[in-house]
Amino acid sequence: MMQDLVTEKWEDFLKKYCWDRIIELSNYYPERRSLLVVFSDVDIYDSNLADMLLEDPDVTIESVTRALRETDIPTGVTLDGANVRIIKLPKKVKIRDIRSNDIGKLVGIEGLVTKATEVRPRVIEAVFECPFCRHIFSLGQSGRQFREPMECEGCGRKIQRFKLLVDQCKFVNAQKVRLQESPEELRGGELPQTLDVNLEDDISGEISPGDRIIVVGILRSYQRMTQFGKTPFFDIYLDGNSLEVKEEEFEEIEITDDDEREIMALKNQPDVYEKLIGSIAPSIYGYHEIKEAMVLQLFAGVPKHLPDGSRVRGDIHLLLVGDPGVAKSQLLTYLVKLAPRGLYTGGKTSSAAGLTAAAVRDEFGEGRWTLEAGALVLADKGIAAVDEIDKMRKEDRDALHEAMEQQTVSIAKAGIMARLNTRCALLAAANPLGGRFNRYDPISKQINMPPTLVSRFDLIYTMIDKPDEERDTRTAEHIIKTHYAGELLARLKNVGKVGEGGEARLREQMRTMEPAVESELFRKYVAWSKRNIFPVMTEEAKSKFMEFYIGLRRQGYEDEEAPVPVTARQLEALIRLGEASARAQLSDKITADDAERVINVTTYCLKQVFVDPETGKLDTDWVTVGTTKTRRDRARSIREIIKELENEYGEEVPLEEVLDLAEEEGMERGKAEDIIEVMKRDGLLFSPGSGVIKFVR
Repeated sequence: MMQDLVTEKWEDFLKKYCWDRIIELSNYYPERRSLLVVFSDVDIYDSNLADMLLEDPDVTIESVTRALRETDIPTGVTLDGANVRIIKLPKKVKIRDIRSNDIGKLVGIEGLVTKATEVRPRVIEAVFECPFCRHIFSLGQSGRQFREPMECEGCGRKIQRFKLLVDQCKFVNAQKVRLQESPEELRGGELPQTLDVNLEDDISGEISPGDRIIVVGILRSYQRMTQFGKTPFFDIYLDGNSLEVKEEEFEEIEITDDDEREIMALKNQPDVYEKLIGSIAPSIYGYHEIKEAMVLQLFAGVPKHLPDGSRVRGDIHLLLVGDPGVAKSQLLTYLVKLAPRGLYTGGKTSSAAGLTAAAVRDEFGEGRWTLEAGALVLADKGIAAVDEIDKMRKEDRDALHEAMEQQTVSIAKAGIMARLNTRCALLAAANPLGGRFNRYDPISKQINMPPTLVSRFDLIYTMIDKPDEERDTRTAEHIIKTHYAGELLARLKNVGKVGEGGEARLREQMRTMEPAVESELFRKYVAWSKRNIFPVMTEEAKSKFMEFYIGLRRQGYEDEEAPVPVTARQLEALIRLGEASARAQLSDKITADDAERVINVTTYCLKQVFVDPETGKLDTDWVTVGTTKTRRDRARSIREIIKELENEYGEEVPLEEVLDLAEEEGMERGKAEDIIEVMKRDGLLFSPGSGVIKFVR
């Protein structure tokens, strides 16, 4: 009786609050089979009904589903297979805060999808046939175990095994996913906790690993089994009722009206850009140019979806190459903490699967193949920091090519063809192979990375530890101040006092260490900007970008023998940086000042990395190919000399003869020797005996 009363109430609620949606659903049924019910509407209609929904969801959801399926609709459609999905629960439970009291209740859980199985049918009503009397009857299925009848409903015989009539059973599409806590919510050292979720019918197959979702469902438990039998411990899982994919960037960062006022006050300060730069790792002295690039990376450019269907990335990739002990790792960890969404990983301990994605076969999918997301997929729409990227194995590094430019990861394994998004900015650090940086060797040779991968970085910075008395004095003073402030803080925390005059000294020291913009406000400022600011180039900015690019390329127009100074890739990077500069000031326009600023940033990077150390000219091949035009020309001359000498000496040519002829052509003997050594390393030449060289054929 009570059940009928509740169903009547639900019928009344559906007519008052959901009638338009029901009519719309009937027009698209059965392609769409879900009616979305907002929880706050139920609470407004009847708070007791809302409480019942939270406390006893099994019975309540069954009642509202029955009410929907029995509703008379003017369109004449019967919604006999429709589902009711409850969305927007007022309180979301964190995975680590789930307790035994929540079992059997309706809860909303937010998390990151790390694994997802294929969509497969699950039986909800099994049909059996008695082998003796041929009586056919059905048995409903729920939970994790398949239920079989103990006796026949027709003849009453107790039989060990009934025949299952598969073609008459009722099935529903089902998928299992694993949710993990968002990395940015974890305090240092915490292990992210996970929860398995079962999704059925039309909400299965809607999500991929790497998606951030909110699932509303009923929390259930089942007893753990070991080889020794049942244990007193129970595992939990969520029976998903509704699913929302979070499309909005950084919507997990809540920005209140007060926060918005603070953001606007910061924006109106004339030196806001310098303040943002000063807020990046203030405990690390110097590196103004690198910190500026990191600010631009945080704000990023605007991703563009063009009319022809192609996508141009907006994320800015940054590579730091430097000597040991120049604070590369500290800069990386600081930026990841500051980013509204960030992940840090080490190249040495990361595999291709751990960085990108993998198809794996394990107990989660009960022996089936499942997709598992890696660090770059989990950092989608954020920043992924990879330290010691040069220590990665070659086959693992190769997986980064697609993830950086196309911003997707493709998997083709065991019949699974999948594409996951990696729309994140990559901040990478690398050490030179010889321990210290040598400006006379190309970057790609020094950091054990292929030129094709290095060329995908928008900005590359070299951090060289060069003794300089004035700079070293300032750096030492800064480090001593930082440690002194840390000592005073440690004493205050553990002893409760810092001695006579200590507090004044501490305040003075802390003032120099504190960031210009407090970290939490900085994160909200970045999140607000990326949500609301989509700048457009002004005519002045366009012409400045054009002048700069054409000015650099002109070197190749005037002299046919000149190297290629820059490519269109650098122009695209320049535009992205311009967009990021406008976003950093919450501006809707990319002005001439923004263009000037990012041209200076790019010029600094080009002078550091792209200049041929011999000629002083810009040569993009120094980074993208790992050699320069000068060296290529020398190598061509050496090849021609060896071919000429082969006519005289046969295949084995004396090395001294080659060097003598090279000198006659105006090539320095030492440079010619270097080129021959490089050709040997590349497998073009080898020495079959002392003092002779030969082509590898």
